[in-house]
Amino acid sequence: MSQRRRRSLALLTSGVLALPLLAGCGAGEDEGGPAAAGQDIAAATRDKVADGGVLRWAVDSMPGTLNAFQADADATTNRIAGAVLPQLFVLDGKGRPVANPDYLEKAEVVEREPKQVVLYKLNQQAVWSDGREIGAADFVAQWRALNGKDSAYWTARNAGYDRIEKIERGKTDLEVKVTFVRPYADWRSLFSPLYPKQVTGTPESFNEGARGALKVTAGPFGLGAIDKKTGTASLTRNPRWWGSPAKLDTLVLTAVPRSERPAALAAGKLDLAEIDRTGADRIALARRAAAKADGAHGPAASVTAAQATLSWALAFGADEDKAKEAQATRQKHAESVKRYAEEQSALRGFTVRKSLEPAYTQLAMNGASGPLADERVRRAVARALDRQALADIVLKPLDLPAKPVGSHLALAGQQAYADNSDALGGQDTQASQALLADAGWRRGGKITEPAGAKAGSEAAKGTDDSKTPAVPASGPGTGNDGLYIVGQDDGKPGDAARAGAAALRAAHPDDRPEGPEDPAGTDVPEGRYGRPAQDGEIVDADAFAEGGQNRPSPVLAPAPFAALQEQSLRTQAEAQADAVDDGKRSPALDAEAAAEPAEVQASAAPAPAKQAVRTSGNVLAKDGKPLTLRFVLPAGPGSEALRTVGERISQMLQKVGVQTELTKVADESFFKDHIASGQYDLALYSWPATAYPATDARPIFAKPEPAADGSLLVEQNYTRVGTDHIDQLFDQALGELDEAAARELMRKADARIWATAGSIPLYQRPELVAVKPGLTNAGAFGLGAPRYQDIGWKKTAAAKKSDKKN
Repeated sequence: MSQRRRRSLALLTSGVLALPLLAGCGAGEDEGGPAAAGQDIAAATRDKVADGGVLRWAVDSMPGTLNAFQADADATTNRIAGAVLPQLFVLDGKGRPVANPDYLEKAEVVEREPKQVVLYKLNQQAVWSDGREIGAADFVAQWRALNGKDSAYWTARNAGYDRIEKIERGKTDLEVKVTFVRPYADWRSLFSPLYPKQVTGTPESFNEGARGALKVTAGPFGLGAIDKKTGTASLTRNPRWWGSPAKLDTLVLTAVPRSERPAALAAGKLDLAEIDRTGADRIALARRAAAKADGAHGPAASVTAAQATLSWALAFGADEDKAKEAQATRQKHAESVKRYAEEQSALRGFTVRKSLEPAYTQLAMNGASGPLADERVRRAVARALDRQALADIVLKPLDLPAKPVGSHLALAGQQAYADNSDALGGQDTQASQALLADAGWRRGGKITEPAGAKAGSEAAKGTDDSKTPAVPASGPGTGNDGLYIVGQDDGKPGDAARAGAAALRAAHPDDRPEGPEDPAGTDVPEGRYGRPAQDGEIVDADAFAEGGQNRPSPVLAPAPFAALQEQSLRTQAEAQADAVDDGKRSPALDAEAAAEPAEVQASAAPAPAKQAVRTSGNVLAKDGKPLTLRFVLPAGPGSEALRTVGERISQMLQKVGVQTELTKVADESFFKDHIASGQYDLALYSWPATAYPATDARPIFAKPEPAADGSLLVEQNYTRVGTDHIDQLFDQALGELDEAAARELMRKADARIWATAGSIPLYQRPELVAVKPGLTNAGAFGLGAPRYQDIGWKKTAAAKKSDKKN
């Protein structure tokens, strides 16, 4: 499991849609694109921050390991590592990696030919907590642990380290020279964090020695006690730290579930906590009530006058048993109201700092089986979405920039950001309907399946998923959800209906590279990709279910007509791709110069006995089945906004005749039992941003490869949609040392990811952080990394006077 996957797992299972910018935030234009939000951290210069004090900072859980390169490392592992271990490069406020002067005087590529050589010049004061200088021996030990050559090391990833040929001491002990066997554009991602050779020097110390303790550190803080009973990890000021000393005496990381954080803040157990939208609303209500004394809220506000009257009547009625029960209920309610009021009074002093989290929420479409295995259907779903409206739902109420995300690989504000969404095209109801018609989905077709049958992937049986049936489809032209009105469908071809496959697929270049021809006559590449499934084959995602890795995955061949049509379309695509290949499609091609849709054909066989035969009406149908997609959403607290977005997406899809079955599942099973195992058609989940997309994002979009046992290796590509060309662009970018050229390769890769329509970025997630008054240089960090030694409490007036006297 890679570091990126570990981060994503936290996002997937947190149950929080609106998380990591905005009081005090800046937004504006820069080289990274529009609507970039800045940090909201109550920034203050160090002379205005008091020396000493304790900060209690909420985390989701205690770390299972302190080794950030192991599979069970989590966000708390990374937070501890950021405060106690060397970080050679850190992210600035725009998400760009910059050399950390506390550890580096300089780091640069000094040779490109015949091989790439990077020279690190270390800060001459940089030492481990045992007094030993940080040097080449630490680099060598970490490289050998992570390069993948020694299987005795239990590592989660070796990206980049596997490209290193050798590491040597430079002219002095402060110089480290790293030579690469192959060029590596993301070399800045390496050795952050850097562990001492005592941790990485042997498999035993790597695997077990750093799980529960770090005996040697080198950061502004050192690691103190970790108490799993109380759920706390203490970081204490490092007396050997050579940089600006930490302002705080102690930083206490405290494990508190997000739903319990408002109460913990009110009780004085926390000073800083990332919170969900519900917690932010509570603080806003408390502050407004303190200022204006307006409006009741909380437990008392949920009881109507009629309910209160009935409760009183039962409590003082003649039936003694009911009276006792009612009195006990009233007592519990009174205590709840009192406790809530006390909490609200305490929450008045907190501030919610807001920014945009370095993560985006996407609509994922499972392309392994069912209707979404057809790219035309995925594109139709994507073009039915009003992404601006979805961003508005989440971000506008928070006064955050509500700009839909235009890239899978970077976020607004980052230098690599470019909006490539026009490779797919924007919201267009007519184009969406034309794509569905071309894929064979028709209104008024016959449905012969038993009631409740689904066209999409089936859910695992025996689960306790709660299912919400789709709202009855709206008729054409009704526009009853207030979004937009679908044009009247009178059954005639029309201009929009003529937008068929020929022109659409002509705009989609053949992604298969030239390679040896297999016995069946299909070109498939050799090399590190192995021999992937032939174009058009659909691999059953059930192979990814728990315990399913050892059974072969059935492969379904396409119908002969579909295969011939695909070959014809690819031939046309090659002709157009030879003229211009900028990695994008023209959205105009989705609604013009297309083949006229075929007439609805009657079923060749009579309906089986005891099966209802009916026309689909306003619902799309094909081969006797309605177009119904299983939409999986987390059911836990904190995911209310996510479910609201899902419901709005369902309404948008109904406009074009696509039905959805909303299925709400427990947070703990959402990722493992549904996303990772492929048991969904549509899902909403988030990916974190990265400063190194060629390295970190490649596994997310890599083309799935069949394994020797017949299963499918998807890495982190849970949509199961990918192409060889996208993989090649990632590989080229990874070895391109010219930064501008590498960004252009990533832009082309992103455009092609948009065109395949496996995942549709919607909006950047909000970051909401409750902060106690007086805390400075901490809050919503946005794209940047915390500077732990600068975090502290604002000086009091008395302390300022004392400073002046001195």
